[in-house]
Amino acid sequence: MSRPLRVAMIGYGFMGATHSQGWQTAPRAFDLPAAVEMAVVVGRNTDAVAGFATQWGWAESATDWREVIARDDIDIVDIVTPGDSHAEIAIAALDAGKHVLCEKPLANTVDEAEAMQAAASRAAERGIRAMVGFTYRRVPAVTFLRDLIAQGKVGTVQQVRASYRQDWLVDPRAPLAWRLQKEHAGSGALGDIGAHAIDLVQFVTGLAVESVSGVVETIVKQRPLPASSSGLSGTAGEGYGEVTVDDLAIFTGRLAGGALASFEATRFATGRKNALTVEVSGDKGALAFDLEDLNTLQYYDRTAPAELQGFTRILVTEGEHPYLEGWWPAGHMLGYEHGFSHQVKDLVEGIVAGVDPHGTFAEGLGVQRVLAAVEQSSENESSWVRVANPVTVG
Repeated sequence: MSRPLRVAMIGYGFMGATHSQGWQTAPRAFDLPAAVEMAVVVGRNTDAVAGFATQWGWAESATDWREVIARDDIDIVDIVTPGDSHAEIAIAALDAGKHVLCEKPLANTVDEAEAMQAAASRAAERGIRAMVGFTYRRVPAVTFLRDLIAQGKVGTVQQVRASYRQDWLVDPRAPLAWRLQKEHAGSGALGDIGAHAIDLVQFVTGLAVESVSGVVETIVKQRPLPASSSGLSGTAGEGYGEVTVDDLAIFTGRLAGGALASFEATRFATGRKNALTVEVSGDKGALAFDLEDLNTLQYYDRTAPAELQGFTRILVTEGEHPYLEGWWPAGHMLGYEHGFSHQVKDLVEGIVAGVDPHGTFAEGLGVQRVLAAVEQSSENESSWVRVANPVTVG
């Protein structure tokens, strides 16, 4: 391209830091087809967002996202706000002709996600791209797992097990935050981390979740109000507030083709810090991934001679593996943050090539429909619920 793509990021905080790292690093690690500039970061607190801009390398800061989206010098809008504002910001940005990267889950409701997908479809007719930040797809070992399944290494998929387990809410004294309020977050563990597990299963297998049966539970129903009125403080103040989202979701899904999948999303798995796992079993073999050991895969070849069978550890750090061409010599490990650089790489390449980078808003909508079906099943004594118009990945 003749000029750099200028980026505006709406929101900051933890996800803002990870996305900033990606915008900074991707142009240095990869030969991108266009330069990028970190033009402006937007937040409600003038001093806080200005400090964030200085810390993470944004050229300027602002407090009004509508004014920023209206600017002619902005090409990409990166949305890292709580879910209750995703739809409004994304639709406005797409209608204004800006490419959009939106954190997951796509929205707080299916209706919002459908409106966002409609806006993305309108924008695509004008060459505007939209992408959901399912970053774990871009861990090299996960992409390689997907490739191996596509090559037939496990044969016909028969069963899948997926879980995302954390323990940061085990202490009932942990203060109430926006992630624990349905009006801001949409759902709890189910949408925040369960969305990753759902997307990972659909991404690596290429099979849509077509029906679900499950239960969601709120274990601690009241928490101390935060000391900060922002709801983001890590310390408790005075009084208690209602937790209006789930702490734990456990459900079964039936995939296209008939395979069964089990899912667990919890913030109460004591001792588990960020344990996203997926294991795919087929008639010819099996593959397993664990985010807490993110540079490896476990592979079982059922077609090997009996005396050689057993899970084999594959170290995914070779230059031939996905995304590794931009990084270090074999055996030099990658971390959590690298996925955000890969996300920028894929987005910029898609924009320049005129193609939709994965995950698309349609795929984000598909995950949203699965989330809604799980909640409906839980409300109806775990009865099986069909997912409305399931979306196939890829």
